[in-house]
Amino acid sequence: MDTDARADDWSIQEIARLAGTTSRTLRHYDDIGLLPPSRIGGNGYRYYDDAALVRLQRIMLLRDLGLGLPAIAEVLEREADAPHALRRHLAWLHGEQDRLARQVASVERTIEALEGGERLMADEMFDGFDHTQYREEVEERWGKDAYAKGDAWWRSMSADEKAAWLQRAAQLGKDWIAAHERGVDPAGDEAQALAQRQFEWLRGIPGTPGGGAEGPSREYFLGLAEMYVADPRFAANYGGQAGAEFVRDAMTAYAERNL
Repeated sequence: MDTDARADDWSIQEIARLAGTTSRTLRHYDDIGLLPPSRIGGNGYRYYDDAALVRLQRIMLLRDLGLGLPAIAEVLEREADAPHALRRHLAWLHGEQDRLARQVASVERTIEALEGGERLMADEMFDGFDHTQYREEVEERWGKDAYAKGDAWWRSMSADEKAAWLQRAAQLGKDWIAAHERGVDPAGDEAQALAQRQFEWLRGIPGTPGGGAEGPSREYFLGLAEMYVADPRFAANYGGQAGAEFVRDAMTAYAERNL
């Protein structure tokens, strides 16, 4: 029995289980000063109180947005008022919930039209696909020029061209998921052909960092592969965490061979 435990705090093992993370991760957060324990017991165990749990929740929310640990530390330092920051994040989550619901309805209508042999209604296909909501995130990661070029390219397309592009992207995602589910070797020919398609897809988007006629740079391609794993929003496009890791491994092998 843990005789150092108190009713108003939790051990590192309890927090790891409740948060779906690991004790090792929590110890790392302590080592870098991101989430120190509330106290250290006489037995050497780390314990966490309510304030530490709130901080951990904020860390996990910011990780879900794709921020790295140094950036998260800066945000927590800058926004010390936890309730205010969480209210802002909650508003964003509600917005995402609404946007995803609209996307689901839009895609369901598209599937019904395709399966029923009906004409696609281009004006209904893009509800919930407002790319401008990510403007600040794109500009912070890759610069204002990258966003401006991509935005101008997207706006220049007709509804049919946008539909074709989204269909191509969706098919690529489905092919990645299918390859992973069949246990394809990430370094094998089939997965490498998918990685080549991913490279070509990115090359076709103006504003892609290091892009142009040569395509995305090695650094950007590898960084994007890691982001697919780190950010659940991207991982969802590939069937979840395991699928995203498969894509990352295939893209990494491709970059090592070709970039």
